Amino acid sequence: MAVFSRARDYLDSIRMRDPAARNRWEVALLYQGVHAMLLHRLAAWFWNHNLHFIGRYISQINRFVTGIEIHPGATIGRRLFIDHGMGVVIGETAEIGDDVTLYHSVTLGGVDPVNESGKRHPTLSDGVIIGAGAQVLGPIIIGPKARIGANSVVTKAVPEGATVVGIPGRIMLVDGDVAAKSFVAYGTPCDQIDPEQNRVAALKCEVERLKERIASIENEVEEAAFAEEETAQRWSGSPRG
Repeated sequence: MAVFSRARDYLDSIRMRDPAARNRWEVALLYQGVHAMLLHRLAAWFWNHNLHFIGRYISQINRFVTGIEIHPGATIGRRLFIDHGMGVVIGETAEIGDDVTLYHSVTLGGVDPVNESGKRHPTLSDGVIIGAGAQVLGPIIIGPKARIGANSVVTKAVPEGATVVGIPGRIMLVDGDVAAKSFVAYGTPCDQIDPEQNRVAALKCEVERLKERIASIENEVEEAAFAEEETAQRWSGSPRG
């Protein structure tokens, strides 16, 4: 019964993230992301029991059938949703938490140098969303509920709840109401996807702050000059001894 309960939980989590999903049967039978995860679990079982060739063989079948390449050594948590899926690559030492969403053509890749533990692929914490075509490279950590925009290239750690876009990936400002949403398709709010506009907005805020500071300093200077003038007049009008 626990197996069926977990299966229902998994299928329902996908329906919550994909408005095109009509029912559990459709998700179970027609979504290649679900099929890829089933084959990966099987491949990982053989890999973890030192039957590496069989594990890799099943992963190659998985790639051929679904278009999704997951190394059997990758560690994947519960309720991973690979939407559309074609071209997704997940490397051997990648680690993925619970409730993560990946879109098509995402790469969780490895780069040199390898760190001391031998890890060369990224770690995705719970609730991470990675948009289509994004490349997350190296043994970096993507914090819980972080969002990686489509086609971004990320090679540095991302803090919890941050939204990253661009090449190289840069953290962007996001409206509070958008940031509070539990799920944003493709990882980035479409009306705030331009990092250049984001930087311009930040600069405008800084300019306004500096204008206010300059105005305050000018008022202080004027008040000091007025006080000095009053003092001078007072001294000039006083009787000489």
